Amino acid sequence: MQICVVALGKIGLPLAVQFAAKGHHVIGADVDENVVRLVNEGVEPFPGEAGLAGKLKDVVAEGRLVATTDTTSAVADARAVILVVPLYVDAEGVPDFAWMDAATGAVARGLQPGTLVSYETTLPVGTTRGRWAPMLEQGSGLTAGRDFALVFSPERVLTGRVFADLRRYPKLLGGIDTASARQGAEFYESVLDFDPRDELPRPNGVWDLGSAEAAEFAKLAETTYRDVNIGLANQFARFADRVGVDVDLVIDACNSQPYSHIHRPGIAVGGHCIPVYPQMYLWNDSEATVVREARATNASMPEYAVRRLAEVYGDLTGAGVLVLGAAYRGGVKETAFSGVFPVVEALRTRGASPYVSDPLYGVDELRALGLPPYTGQAVTAAVVQTDHGEYRDMGSDQFPQVRVVVDGRRILDRDRWAGAEVIVLGATSPAAQRA
Repeated sequence: MQICVVALGKIGLPLAVQFAAKGHHVIGADVDENVVRLVNEGVEPFPGEAGLAGKLKDVVAEGRLVATTDTTSAVADARAVILVVPLYVDAEGVPDFAWMDAATGAVARGLQPGTLVSYETTLPVGTTRGRWAPMLEQGSGLTAGRDFALVFSPERVLTGRVFADLRRYPKLLGGIDTASARQGAEFYESVLDFDPRDELPRPNGVWDLGSAEAAEFAKLAETTYRDVNIGLANQFARFADRVGVDVDLVIDACNSQPYSHIHRPGIAVGGHCIPVYPQMYLWNDSEATVVREARATNASMPEYAVRRLAEVYGDLTGAGVLVLGAAYRGGVKETAFSGVFPVVEALRTRGASPYVSDPLYGVDELRALGLPPYTGQAVTAAVVQTDHGEYRDMGSDQFPQVRVVVDGRRILDRDRWAGAEVIVLGATSPAAQRA
């Protein structure tokens, strides 16, 4: 089968490689000429995705994957088109469809009768049927459901482990009609393999949810659940600080009972998914007060962490503060909605001089992100923003002048910070409690 994957990013490129590795011929379309060049050379444009480098090199060498900047021509030769173009929301939570609109227009101009079109980018409920179907019809002169199949099938993977997640999680799918769903299910069954999972209510594989709207809702619901759960854990952590108990012990106790699944608190919720998709859900459901409050709680955690630092340290005016971690998640070189930005801003608001260090980012890269890099400046406080494994072995021997540390990710070894007061969110120490 000839397949076109539109957008060769951190999800789209592994998908293209997966499809090609199953024996299909794949054309990857992307607007970034450098990405296209690297893919055609068999070189991954971004590091860190397990197994991608070797798989990419193999499928390119075998002629099963090529890349182009001409989306329309790539679509014209394809029997299935998969779109994984980024969709963002603005500060008010309003989706910005510009990139997706442009990609959909390019797809429409090359769309041929009988082709399957599948959107994998997370969308507000109703977008596939209400926005993309009319655009595809207008640009192609074809009718959705009659001349071409249209489905929504959300990506459910995490960067760094895409290939493993593709096997582990059911592939959710919903079509604009029964025929579209059937064609979509046949496609995904031909390009994916699934691990057996006896604990699921039905066999692991392609799950047709009955409509595009149900599939859109499912993706928003599963990510919004995580944001709400983390928001609850963060509220528990703040209460634990006030009453002087360790919230981790409380959560462990609660989760020993099978009906409790409380997540863990932390300094920030980052990434392309959890901070964004609840806002897409709220765009559809303005009455979802629980979702809105959880999102506000999570967004306030960086400032709360800096406030806890100031309560123990004292006046932060002029203090050099080391922020450990620019990435939103340990081991992943990505700063989308990372807590580093509000942490740095909160420190500056209190008069501190923040400096950022991250083992995955060089000095110039941090500067390009608008972050002040740590290059050996005098620091007397520190804030752990990312759970990089390298921080487990860090301590007062490297930073003897640091007297207060906020461990926003519960990753530090307290014994290594014998010369400093370590604040763990949701586990107030006696000294911090007295402050």
